[in-house]
Parts: sequence; structure tokens; C-alpha cells
Amino acid sequence: MRLRPEYRRSGRRILRREAGEEKAVARGGGGCYNRGKQRAQARRKAMKSMRITRLRTDHLELPLGALLQAPTLSYVAEASTGARQVSARIEVAHTPDFGELLYDSGERADISSLGFTPPLTLAPRTRYFWRVSVRANDGDCAVSEPAWFETGKRDEAWQARWIRAPFDADVHPVLERRFELAQAPERARVYMVGLGLYELYVNGQKAGDEYLAPFYNDYERWIQMQTYDVTDLLHAGENCVQILLGNGWYKGRFGFDGHSGAIYGSAMQALLELRAQAADGEFVLCTDETWTCRPSPVTASGIYDGEAYDARLEGAGEGVPAALAQAPEGPLCDRMSPPLRICDRRAPVRLLHTPAGEQVLDFGQVMTGWVEMDVDLPAGAQVTLEYGELLQNDCFYQGNLRTARQAYAFTSAGRPAHARPHFTFYGFRYVRVTGLERVRPEDFTACVLHSDLQRTGWVETSNEKVNRLIENAFWGQIGNFVDVPTDCPQRDERMGWTGDAQVFSATASFNQYTPAFYAKYLHDMLLEQRALGGSVPFVVPDILGRLQRLSSKNQVDGWGTEHGSCAWGDAATVIPWTLYTFFGDKELLARQFENMTAWTDYIHAQDEARCGGSRLWTCGFHFADWLALDNPDKDSCFGGTDPYFVASAYYYLSASLTAKAAAVLGREAERLRYERLALEVRDAIRREYFTPTGRIAVPTQTGMVLALALDLAPEAARGRIARDLRARLEARDMHLDTGFVGTYFLLRALTQCGLSDCAYALLLQEDYPSWLYEVNMGATTVWERWNSVLPNGLVSDTGMNSMNHYAYGSVVEWMYRDMCGLNPAAPGFKRARIAPHSDARIGHARCTYDSAAGRYACGWERTQDGVRYAVTVPFDCEAEFVPESAQGSLTLNGAPVQPQDGGVRLGPGTWEILWTR
Repeated sequence: MRLRPEYRRSGRRILRREAGEEKAVARGGGGCYNRGKQRAQARRKAMKSMRITRLRTDHLELPLGALLQAPTLSYVAEASTGARQVSARIEVAHTPDFGELLYDSGERADISSLGFTPPLTLAPRTRYFWRVSVRANDGDCAVSEPAWFETGKRDEAWQARWIRAPFDADVHPVLERRFELAQAPERARVYMVGLGLYELYVNGQKAGDEYLAPFYNDYERWIQMQTYDVTDLLHAGENCVQILLGNGWYKGRFGFDGHSGAIYGSAMQALLELRAQAADGEFVLCTDETWTCRPSPVTASGIYDGEAYDARLEGAGEGVPAALAQAPEGPLCDRMSPPLRICDRRAPVRLLHTPAGEQVLDFGQVMTGWVEMDVDLPAGAQVTLEYGELLQNDCFYQGNLRTARQAYAFTSAGRPAHARPHFTFYGFRYVRVTGLERVRPEDFTACVLHSDLQRTGWVETSNEKVNRLIENAFWGQIGNFVDVPTDCPQRDERMGWTGDAQVFSATASFNQYTPAFYAKYLHDMLLEQRALGGSVPFVVPDILGRLQRLSSKNQVDGWGTEHGSCAWGDAATVIPWTLYTFFGDKELLARQFENMTAWTDYIHAQDEARCGGSRLWTCGFHFADWLALDNPDKDSCFGGTDPYFVASAYYYLSASLTAKAAAVLGREAERLRYERLALEVRDAIRREYFTPTGRIAVPTQTGMVLALALDLAPEAARGRIARDLRARLEARDMHLDTGFVGTYFLLRALTQCGLSDCAYALLLQEDYPSWLYEVNMGATTVWERWNSVLPNGLVSDTGMNSMNHYAYGSVVEWMYRDMCGLNPAAPGFKRARIAPHSDARIGHARCTYDSAAGRYACGWERTQDGVRYAVTVPFDCEAEFVPESAQGSLTLNGAPVQPQDGGVRLGPGTWEILWTR
């Protein structure tokens, strides 16, 4: 057992009273329970010993000012000599030495690494330290390093008042306050929010490493406030706090039809409370009329159009008194959003001189963020950067951005400057530079912006084009995870489309640690659902509904929020169940159960009121199999599959998932009700859409795939439908024609019904329409359309054509689950089912996944006479390996093995399995 040095130095013992008994506990020990028992120490000296990592509070590491109701604490124990955890202990204190405990669970067998909720009453503006001790079945044990979480304002009343600048609404202000401190603080925090977007500066330095605060949600329904640790930015003597404000989603142009702005409010304003503690007491500074303001160097900003910055205005002009502002519509709440940060920086890969005489920087990868530049120009000289995703005829191109300008203009003050935007972001690979006679690539750096989530999954194969596709999907994910899961990061849209989020949620949760990210999105969704009678709007936050309420010109039939669409609204059931399956947090599922019931009840109410209680969803507008290629009208965005069949299929899926969630939560009456509803819907689908001879009335690729994947087809019909699906694919020379819905289920359904050869054929198809067609055309993210770029290199459509649209990247889930074989068999991957499907067309495939329970790895390599598999199972987990074939022979780490009940049970450790024909 390893202890921190300061713990080793302290040999004192303290007495703690628990349940009427006095127990002697080594101060700082906290975890191997009895320091006198060292029976395993000698045996472990030459071996790796347990370590505890990934201490998270509500799925965030070291959260500062997060919304914490009853915080769930989780961790990962790894590298143990034992196989399973037999007990754990969690301690909580106000100090990192744990001298006085606020909570001590004691050694317990019922603490799960996936989540434990201690009975704490949290105070505002308070830091809590916690640690966990774990014991394995062989006596191996460890104590974690201290982790912490710190509360924000919570429900505490504000002393500060909202302020604004008394300027024209389009003038971007700097709000400023100077003050004296007698001594440097021991601890200092700023609690604040600024609207639309803001950056906080203390003594000229930006506070924090995040951008685009207070992030994106429906400001009509709630507004997130942020907490900053500014201890190291303050000093004795005069200090200065400045707030730079911009338009953002709150006030700027956002939404379809080029809406002019002021969507949630018309004034840029801020609310701030600074609290600094020192030996002489606490100093409190609040926004009020004593603040001053002046126009900022940011002269224009917008999510779609970019930013203009005039360095000549830096520090220019006398400040005028700030004015009090009216509080915004939505209530204030501690933050839920994970950090939004610059997570990578990339140099240009080349400088292009185009046939049009342009200087264009190529960064080699479609990404989201912006470009920083070093400039040294005469006063008044301007440099403009314009952002685009692709070239056309070897020239810079922005035609697919619709009305979005995607530009940054910098005006020099006549001195060297490091320039970047503050209140916007861009989707781009190429940047056209104007205003410089000669562009030096070394002066420019691309900054990759996204919600900062741990990467947890990797897939690698022997096929480099497939590997590029995997990376394309990941780049699409991070490029669209900008506080909400958007559809695209570049054109005049960038909204939280629910259908895209739903089909991609499992792939996303393999690739990154997503529960906090989706929890915020589902909270946004729930607030919208409560206002809409359970319906889920097409986008969350519901900017389309907001625009409808503001202007009748946006009231386009079918695009409102009064009627949710199948597959889009089902994000309310699919995402919560995905999170529970992947991360095993029962408390999180309980909080999201209302999302699930509200949506399922909404569909049921539609069925009763408008569909005759048929248990089919046959009314209203539905995107259904959006952008599928099988509609006879080739100009239509709607697929050829009956939208009411798709809607009814999702009706069944949502009722089923809601029933499963009710069972997990012990809500028996609701479980029975939703199970009965699901069975009634499935029976109605079978009566309506399947013939007695086993044919399906919706014989499209998507129709057959849904019938197989969701178990809608009668058992006797599954074989025929699978054969018909193969025949339909063969008739198209193994090309898909599915859209957003069908593509998600396609390869998994084929594999599940014994057609993995067809799944591989579709994956490896290289001409249009296919995933690798995009790769062959130079894509570095996933396209919105199968033919976003035509074989001649020209863009196929400019009205709706994003080069960064992750929905079709959902194929990566199949690579984890079916190609490599990694599937959760218990919530949080405490148990896994390893059922790979190899193929001779790919020599090897492997995946690594840092699950909530620990790191799994599984892969295979084709050999001359069989397949070699490698599987790693983490501590306190188990897996079942399912052979691809019942024929041939198996060895496990060199010893012959016979499957039991179709599988081979694996405990923690690394295993080599050899299958020989």
C-alpha cells in the first residue's frame, strides 16, 4: 500500500466513534482498514499494486461551481493483484488531511465504483475533499489521492446587481472596476454570469481556461453561472476586474432565415460577486453602479458571422458609469456544462496560392474552433480571416455556409499583437487570409475547441481507409460537441438536433466519457418537455420554438414544437438508457426518467387522440429516415420508408426502454404499464405491416433493418426478411440507400441475423454511396449527405450540405460492438459480452475502451488456420467470450477450453484465445 508522503510522516492515531464503538484509525490511512495486518505486503513487493484513479463527482473531475444535488462519487480501481473488490470506504472532509471527517462510510461491501451517494448536506461556496479506499479479495488494497468538488452559489441570495453599459445595444462594452486589497488573498473566487457571452479578466489576465461562457441553453428557462478561482490573479494593492461582453446565442443572430438577433434579450449585461479571504477578513466586490464601462475593441460578434476586433480601442476612452440592468428571464443556476476548452493546437500543413490569387492556409483537418495569429502591422491596417471546409476548383469556398459569413477581421493598433476571436467559433479546414502581402504560416495556429471530455475509446484495423473513417467520426464528434451536440459547426444552423444526438449517442459514449455532457443536454430537453406537454422539440435548446414565439415569419408548417418527430424526440428515451447501459449510474437514470415517461406518454396521447388508439403512430410530421436515397423523388430529403412505420417502430422502442428503466428504478406499476404498452404496439405493428407468409409491407432496406433490429418481425418471418434484405443489397451491388435512421441500425442488424459478410461488404464499399467513398474523396470528418461532394470534386448541394455532420459516423458503434465484439452485459460494463465477428477482408481489428469500470481491450487477428483473439478484462469485472463458430477448437492461454452455454467465462486479466478450424 502506498500513502502520500505527508501521511507517512504522521504516525499519530486518532479515535473515531462509530456505532457506539471507538475505533483506532491511522490519520490519513483511510483505506486498508487495519495497519497491523501486513500479510500480503511481502508478496506484493515485486508486483504491481492497486491504484485508484478517475475520481469523479457527478461524472466530473474536480468540478468547481457545478450543480450538485446529491453528488454521486465514482472511481476506477486498477492494477490490482486481486480479481474483485470486496469492500470500499469513502471519506469526506473540508481539508485534504481529513483531520475532521464530515462523512465516513466505514468499510462496506455495497459501495460500487460506478457510483456512491453519501448523505451530505452541501453548503454554498464550499470545497469538499474526498477519497476512497478499496480492498480486493486477496487483501490487496489502496487509498486514493484526495479529490475535491466545490459548490457554487447554489440557492444563496446575490449581493450583486445586474449592470450594463448605457450605450447603443450593438456596442460591445468592457465593464471595469478597480479596487484595493490590503494583502494578497489566501483564497478568492468570482461567481458570475454575463449575457450574451463574456470573458473575465483580472489584472489583465483571462480568468480560467474556458470559452463561450455562460454556454448555450434556453436562457428563457435557465441560465448557468460560473465560478472562477482567481486567488493567484489578485495581489496586495490596486487590482482591476474587467468583463468583456459579446452577443452569443443570447442576443446575436441565430436560427433559420437569418434572424436578426435579440432572441433572448437585447442588452449585454453581467452579474458578478468576488469574494477574497485573507488574514484580515473577507473582501466582497459586487457589480453595481460604481463600475465603469467603455466600448471594447470587439466591434462586432456573432455565432454565424464571426467577429471584428479593433486593437486601437484597447484601453481607449474614458469610462462612464455603468447602468443597472433588468434581470434576464431565466432563473440562475450553478453550471451543468462540462468545460468548453481549447483542447488541441495545430499548425498549417501548407499555404496555397489559388488560381484566384488567394492566399489560403490548409490545416489538413476539418475542425471546430478558430485561428490565432501573430501580426505586426501599421495602425489601421486590417487582416481578415475567412473560414471554409473545402476548396472548389482549387479555390477557397464558402457556398455551403448559406448566410453564415464565418470571418474574423483584425485592425492593428500599430504594435505587435497576438489576435484571436472571443465570442464565436468556426467550422473549417481552410482559411483565406486577406490584408497581408505575404502570409507566413508560422504566424498562424488553429485552436480546436470542444467540450473537454476524456477520450475513452479507440478502434484500429488493418485497413487504413477504415481507420480514417474512425478518425473522421471522432473529429465529427468533438467538432459538434460544443456544449450541446450540434448537427454542424459551420453554417447558419449549429443547433442541438435531437435525431443526430440520438443515433450517435452510443458511438459517442464509446469514444468519450459523456454522462455529464448528455446530462446537461437532457436537462435542457426536460425543461422544454415540461413546457410542451412531453413533446420533444426538433432541436434542444428549442431555438425554433423561441423564434416562432417571436416572429410569425418563422412559423413554417411542421417545423414548430407542437408535434415531436419520431427518432428525433426519442432522444428522450434512447440517450438516458444509453447512459445507464454504459456508465451504470442509477441516480442519473432516476433524474432522467421524467424525460422518458414524458415522451412515451406524449406518443401514447397522440395515439389515443389522433390515431384511434390503434397503438400505431400514424399522425403528424416525421423526419423518419432523413436523407435516405430510396425516395423516387430524388430531390426530396425524405426517405422512401413509410414514415408511420418508422414512427410506430420508435413508439415500440421508447415504450420498451421506459419499461426497462422503470424496472431498474423499482417502479413496478410503471414497468407493467410500459411493458404492456410496448407489447400492444408490437402486436399492432405485426398486424399492420407483416403478412402471414412473412413478408414485410415496407420492403426498403430501412424497413427490413428496423424489423430485424427492434424485434418487430414475428419470429417465423425473421429468416425470410433477412434473406430478402440480402437480396435487396445484392441487387444494389452491396450499396446502402439508408438515411439517418436506417444507417444507424443497418450493420448491427445484418450481423445479428448472421449476415456479417454483408455488413463488411457495406463497410468496405468504396464507391458512392458508402462511407469509404467519403474517405476516398478526401473527407476528414463525416458528411451530412452520402454525396456531399460529387466524384468530380464539386459540392452536390449548397442549401443543406455540411462536411461535418456526425450522424452517419454511428457505424463506429458497430465496430466496437460487432467487429471487435465489446458489449455491455451489465450496467457500466461490470460484465461484458465479447462476441467479435472477424472477416478475411480485414486482417486484424482491435479496440480499447476505458469504461466506467476500467479498461477493456479486445481484438482479433486472422491466421492461416484460424483466428487469434486477445482480451483484457479490468479489475472487479468479468466477461463472457462467445466464439464465432461452434466448429473447430479453442485454447485459452495455451490450454484447451470448451465453451459452457455457448461462451467462455473470463475474469480480470489478459487472455489469448486461439480458434483453429
